[in-house]
Amino acid sequence: MKYTVLKRDGLAKRAEMETVHGVIQTPVFMNVGTVGAIKGAVSTADLEEIGTQVELSNTYHLHVRTGDKLIKEMGGLHKFMSWKRPILTDSGGFQVFSLAGLRKIKEEGVTFNSHIDGRKIFMGPEESIQIQSNLGSTIAMAFDECPPALAEREYVRPSVERTTRWLERCIKKINELNLKDDTVNKEQLLFGINQGAVYADIRIEHAKRISEFDLPGYAIGGLAVGETHEQMYYILDETVPYLPADKPVYLMGVGTPANILEAVDRGVDFFDCVYPTRNGRHAHMYTNNGKLNLMNAKYEKDDRPIEEGCNCPACRRYSRAYIRHLLKAKEMLGMRLGVLHNLYFYNHLMEEIRAAIDAGNYKEFKRKKLDLLAGTE
Repeated sequence: MKYTVLKRDGLAKRAEMETVHGVIQTPVFMNVGTVGAIKGAVSTADLEEIGTQVELSNTYHLHVRTGDKLIKEMGGLHKFMSWKRPILTDSGGFQVFSLAGLRKIKEEGVTFNSHIDGRKIFMGPEESIQIQSNLGSTIAMAFDECPPALAEREYVRPSVERTTRWLERCIKKINELNLKDDTVNKEQLLFGINQGAVYADIRIEHAKRISEFDLPGYAIGGLAVGETHEQMYYILDETVPYLPADKPVYLMGVGTPANILEAVDRGVDFFDCVYPTRNGRHAHMYTNNGKLNLMNAKYEKDDRPIEEGCNCPACRRYSRAYIRHLLKAKEMLGMRLGVLHNLYFYNHLMEEIRAAIDAGNYKEFKRKKLDLLAGTE
């Protein structure tokens, strides 16, 4: 892996990350395909057309349904889903810990019940990394505990300390697996995860500690899970300066276009979120003048595209009225077109962000874009 910062504009940075599956231009939004597919009948050919650079899939979900061992037999996730560009796999930690009533945490790892069939599953750092190695993703995430953002300090500190110990085990395991002859991707990269809820001192202490491991990249986890936007921005202000300046920073599970614009201004490179796909399936469309809800009656006879001037597959050909009709009729095509538009919007927003940093006018671009996005149609 080679990560090169091409331009800085304040804390915002424009970079290139070279990987075994191609070059990633950052800042980047990763399109979320939890089980190896984007919800809404969007294919990998579609992803290429709308400018997707990185696809994100989930370790836990692929492990419990279909199975990582089968995917390895099929040549790994890239071959399985016919996608040649980079893939990042989430470690499964967030999903495991969201099953609060179904899991038990120990130093070794977590025992929990599958949400599919109820069977008992054990997952620790070694198991998570083994699954991700079987999948052969470009970037694997360390197995961590994701405490609630507003958890008590007395819970958060020992949780973060355990996450650090788990990171050491993840590093040892991925180094071991990358040397094996039958490993799908021997160049698999590992990102560590910073935790600490909304406690800046714990976040900073943890950022310093995990930076010592000199990993290819670092993520900030445990945000956008209950805290306010102001709390999230404060934690980024406090934490990002203590992560390596010459490594990519990934803000996990974030977020809205406004969240992304603010986080880029604080030094973040990588983003992912289910918002564009989920909203697209439910008639909520992103535009440069704010979100619009196609279920509103005023769009019933509206022959304009979702957004004038948009070059996505939906806007190039179909009207608001037609897509609204499809969604009301519960036709899959309506959801597909909505998801394609929203993902294109996010991917194009990242292109605009990169161009603004290149031009050295990011703060002005951010201000104008936030003003536009605050509107509603």
